[in-house]
Amino acid sequence: MPSYDQSALSRRAFGGAVGAGAAAAVGLPAAAEARERPFRAAPRRGGRRPNILFILGDDLGWADLSSYGSPHIKTPHLDRLARQGVRFTDAYSGSATCSPTRFSLYTGRLPGRTEGGLAEPIADKSVGLEPTHPTLASLLRDAGYATALIGKWHCGYLPDYSPTKSGWDEFFGNFGGALEYYSKLGLGGEYDLYEGDAEYKDLRYYTRILTERASEYVRRDHGEKPWLLNLNFTTPHWPWIADGDTEESAEIVRRIKAGEKGALWHQDGGSVEKYTEMVQDLDRSVGEVLKALKKSGQERDTLVFFASDNGGERFSYNWPLSGNKSSLQEGGIRVPTIVRWPARLDGGQVSHEPVFTPDWTATLLEIGGARPNPAYALDGTSLAPYLLKGEKLAERELFWRVRGERALRRGEWKYYRGKGGKDQLFNLAADQREQADRAPGEPKLLAELKAAWEKTDKGLLPYPAA
Repeated sequence: MPSYDQSALSRRAFGGAVGAGAAAAVGLPAAAEARERPFRAAPRRGGRRPNILFILGDDLGWADLSSYGSPHIKTPHLDRLARQGVRFTDAYSGSATCSPTRFSLYTGRLPGRTEGGLAEPIADKSVGLEPTHPTLASLLRDAGYATALIGKWHCGYLPDYSPTKSGWDEFFGNFGGALEYYSKLGLGGEYDLYEGDAEYKDLRYYTRILTERASEYVRRDHGEKPWLLNLNFTTPHWPWIADGDTEESAEIVRRIKAGEKGALWHQDGGSVEKYTEMVQDLDRSVGEVLKALKKSGQERDTLVFFASDNGGERFSYNWPLSGNKSSLQEGGIRVPTIVRWPARLDGGQVSHEPVFTPDWTATLLEIGGARPNPAYALDGTSLAPYLLKGEKLAERELFWRVRGERALRRGEWKYYRGKGGKDQLFNLAADQREQADRAPGEPKLLAELKAAWEKTDKGLLPYPAA
């Protein structure tokens, strides 16, 4: 494996093809780009179907890891994972908020294909992921995998919706979009920690509980079955409470029980320092699970995936990207993404291919030997030929839609319309900050990308009236 210094990051980690002058401005040495090798597949390798450990952080920004450029957050365990695998610089979430992205992962389809995916995010019991819809878990289970989801579900509430109704053999976690880390109280003041479909009482810090559960699962003897574990942390989602912050926890609980709407949003709390503490705790927690995986003897034959469900919130570090969670600017949808599979992928590599959440669904189904249901066509492209055989990815279009915004990426070009209603065009290779609108000089290209977006949009469900 080539040498790697986490302080000597690839210039592409700071937003693609930035110039040497810009790299110098942020303190990067001139030789930084040589520390990571451009991705190359190792096609002659073989191996059995892998276990799949799919880890999501919650509202983690694109540059919140030190391996993605954060100057103040230290994430040694995730940096090590990147050194041992492939780090993606141009990877995107399926949407700009929690539940639509999860819909796109579990179904492999654009969120707008399903009624539940139109909620941005789900906030009540009216919609969810229909149990009849095939999912990553149900398709892999049918192909012989054991399946489990630990952590945040956010794809619908009981009694109609649940991971155990949608293909996961086991579920331990929370149904809603957020919960207070100690009391487990959700947005409406409800208790929200479950094992299966039954409440489970544990008032310890939530990240600790999830880490323990996930470590136990990967150590477990699954016999001859490969397994899929979706490990969905709520860290570093609000409220911004770190392990040990019991006084702050008690104050938020008091306000929730007093009927204060929005107390859990913690608009009057948090800080860069507290956020840093939470991200570093997420890193330690992932490290614990990976340590348990290594001790189990399954590390070589386990594909580990790490990403965020969308861009970061107000304490996140997204430089040089613009925008945050809820926006289709780069900062709202571009996310840190790392893949490690020792049996098939070399480490110390970086990929600049544009990819998004539904691609990973298609990829994992192919790698796991599962066939998609032809009645529910996937919107993602399997990356298995690229990752395992070295085949070139064909140029294609990545599509996003949220209320009031639209975006489409083709190659290095991005079409974007924000809430102001102006059609814009950005060349992301030269301007990842999306500040130089190229629409006036490229009217033909703008029209092509706009038409491509509108063609896809016509095939989606319309938003219900607000």
